[in-house]
Amino acid sequence: MSDARRAWSDNTPRLTPHHYRHRLGASAFSDRGASASLEMAATSAPEPAAPLRSVLLGVDVGTGSARAGLFDEDGKLLGSASSPIQIWKDGNCIEQSSTDIWHAICAAVKAACSLANVAGEEVAGLGFAATCSLVAVDADGSPVTVSLSGDTRRNIIVWMDHRAVKQAEKINSSSSPVLQYCGGSLSPEMQPPKLLWVKENLQESWTMAFRWMDLSDWLAYRATGDDTRSLCTTVCKWTYLGHAHMEQINEKDSRNMEACGWDDDFWEEIGLGDLIDGHHAKIGRSVAFPGHPLGSGLTPDAAKEMGLRAGTPVGTSLIDAHAGGVGVMESVAVPDSESKEYEKGAICHRLVLVCGTSTCHMAVSRRKLFIPGVWGPFWSAMVPEYWLTEGGQSATGALLDYIIENHVASPRLANRAASQNISVFELLNKILESMMQDLKSPFLAALTEDIHVLPDFHGNRSPIADPKAKGVVCGLTLDTSEKQLALLYLATVQSIAYGTRHIVDHCNAHGHQIDTLLACGGLAKNPLFLQEHADIVGCPIVLPRESESVLLGAAILGAVASKKYSSLSDSMKALNAAGQVIHPAEDPKVKKYHDAKYQIFRELYEQQLSHRSIMAQALA
Repeated sequence: MSDARRAWSDNTPRLTPHHYRHRLGASAFSDRGASASLEMAATSAPEPAAPLRSVLLGVDVGTGSARAGLFDEDGKLLGSASSPIQIWKDGNCIEQSSTDIWHAICAAVKAACSLANVAGEEVAGLGFAATCSLVAVDADGSPVTVSLSGDTRRNIIVWMDHRAVKQAEKINSSSSPVLQYCGGSLSPEMQPPKLLWVKENLQESWTMAFRWMDLSDWLAYRATGDDTRSLCTTVCKWTYLGHAHMEQINEKDSRNMEACGWDDDFWEEIGLGDLIDGHHAKIGRSVAFPGHPLGSGLTPDAAKEMGLRAGTPVGTSLIDAHAGGVGVMESVAVPDSESKEYEKGAICHRLVLVCGTSTCHMAVSRRKLFIPGVWGPFWSAMVPEYWLTEGGQSATGALLDYIIENHVASPRLANRAASQNISVFELLNKILESMMQDLKSPFLAALTEDIHVLPDFHGNRSPIADPKAKGVVCGLTLDTSEKQLALLYLATVQSIAYGTRHIVDHCNAHGHQIDTLLACGGLAKNPLFLQEHADIVGCPIVLPRESESVLLGAAILGAVASKKYSSLSDSMKALNAAGQVIHPAEDPKVKKYHDAKYQIFRELYEQQLSHRSIMAQALA
């Protein structure tokens, strides 16, 4: 990796017609410090001032909070902070406020800088990552409501909002070729169904909206004033065909090209042809690769609000899960003796699990693989020049919270955990260990032989792609004890892991060669969650050295924008680092047990389909 710190090359592509303006880069810091020292030397010749550090800032907006993390030049976390964000829930409608989120970001950035003792002038570059939520603003950048309540604060349809199920079904009944790049069908969590819902239900808002943006793109726009969209967001959530730019990746003038990957026939066919107007101005007339420097960096107003320096480089953004992929994908040590061809091939054997409220499963390949029920293939949406396959489970962390909080033993359990100064998950894990000893169970997983869970409480995203799927718990009794809750928690963790196994098996059956998992996110801090996944999928799980991989991935965008690295790939190799490795259990009985439970897991959905058909006939 001797070339990992090359300067940004002039031919790095930006797929945009915007003017390219001069910006101070990270090197400007040392230049200014040097001239200040020379002036002082002419008078009193004091000790030279210590050079400013080069610190990278990553910002991540999740479902419940905005977080900021500061990293040094080796990718080590210096400090982080978070600030809660407001959310409104009404059935399938889940909404947020872009104004509230921006205020939370500014608070988190200032707090992180204070905690890490980092001055704003030391931040050499920053990047944004966020959930793939949909933002509506007018021509002045003010919020446009997307809520039936009419509340103008609520201008974001949150990623997990399922109001547009019928619109998704309507779109999927079309024969558009763009659907083959989304696993054959669009999810109601993607943007076209949500846009169609707004047009059909909120005509005034539809007319007022001047820009429709993915949340991470809006954050970059709010910070820089540059409306360039990310290849990540547009390809993964808007049906933009990124491979339309494949021939331009090495062209020096490619940055001057307009977005050319929109399929106008698709938008016309689904009833959203008005979004084509103005060269797709409302949804993105210019697109750039993640990490490309935007505008002139931070605007003076944004810099003041965040406590940073105006002109600080800002990279084109990523969806939060994809930032997690960027922050962890190269966290597997490759021997120096291995060839570059091996390195290129090795990344294609890895699957990144970004485990939070939901779980995203990210794998890349050198050739495009069409996999029914799995999103993609998306060209260069995460790692440049690789095709991305994106599986997912819509509720994982959210499901575990639901299972625990809705159990009658939950208040007692929470009080016990608080008295011991540990999390509820840690206490449940301790209870399970104790139960295994008391019941003389051959291994911990065997405690759930009578409890089986189908985790599709918020539909199935992959690989079945059925938003109408429902959750199932088989094996309940009248027991309301903490031990019974512990068993239900374990069975739910296992069901999530069986869902991951289903995705991995399905992807490998369609051309992938996944044999290693990498995990990051909140659930990756739970050893039980990790061990059950390793045992059930049958693959080792590599953890990154830095647990805040999404923040690191966002910070890597800033590193590329500041021209510290010549490419996103070089930046990943330099700043990713491996930590602990969790291996599958060696006891063959564990594999036999999980194979049996996995068979039941698959049957639970088939039974649900049968029940659905029986009831549909009864009501026909």
